[in-house]
Amino acid sequence: MLKTYSDKIIISYDSDGAGQAATLRGLEILVNIGCDVRILQMQGAKDPDEFVIKYGNAKFNLLIQNAISLVEFKIKVLKKDLDLQNVNDKIKFLKETANVLSKIESKIEQELYISKIATEYDISKEAIYAEINKLSLKTQNATILEKPKQIAKIKTEKKTISETEANRENIIISLLLKNGIATYNIIKGKILIEDFKSEENKAIVRKLFEEFENDVQEINVLNLFEEEELINKITEILSNDYDLQDEKKSLNDIINIYEKDRLTNRRNEIIEQIATGNVDNIEKLESELQEILKKLTPKK
Repeated sequence: MLKTYSDKIIISYDSDGAGQAATLRGLEILVNIGCDVRILQMQGAKDPDEFVIKYGNAKFNLLIQNAISLVEFKIKVLKKDLDLQNVNDKIKFLKETANVLSKIESKIEQELYISKIATEYDISKEAIYAEINKLSLKTQNATILEKPKQIAKIKTEKKTISETEANRENIIISLLLKNGIATYNIIKGKILIEDFKSEENKAIVRKLFEEFENDVQEINVLNLFEEEELINKITEILSNDYDLQDEKKSLNDIINIYEKDRLTNRRNEIIEQIATGNVDNIEKLESELQEILKKLTPKK
């Protein structure tokens, strides 16, 4: 049923599943042609006419003022039959919500919905972003696999890398993808491509660094990477929740770790050189060693 109230077009529909599905399809068409679609849900009446008769124009106008967007309504419908206290239901809700949000073309609009939904349903923004990124990357991955050309595979040299080191590298890549050039400017010259032990991570960081050196503010992952291995690796990185309470502090801590590792490695090289006795610049090496030892000595 369609009625016109003031400058608003009110479409009422049955609350059964089939009725809702059909109406939602119609509302999506209206959104796609530029209409501002809002959903109001009435209780105690079958349609707007009955509501106005029973409760008056003032209460009906209040319903209109508090109407929600089509996206919010879809999320509310998803929540209807799920118990978010149940882990499996919450995971299902997160995945289906991400599917709805991934179809929003405007990044600003998407960001606003993510913030609102994260607060309203007690889900971290990072988890929602991760699921949306997974969907985007899966779509891109499918497209790549359909291409007739052969995508070159990254030749990976197996190196021993601890879980701590892998996590540290993944955090850096995650922050580079999330915050763009802002993170790059912090780590530039302090964390080097050579510091990465994972060959896949090294390949990812090399491309990211090249983009940021060209003053690219934000990275479009889907356009930048074609290699299946790298796309899968990025998907894995973005899917993790690193639980960073303070991103800036975490990044500075990681920078300090890399700087300490470099100093330690250089200290060992100098000690080995001095120990062999086969050096001409012994005094210079000893001076450098003293400076390194000062930097490595914990401050009291």
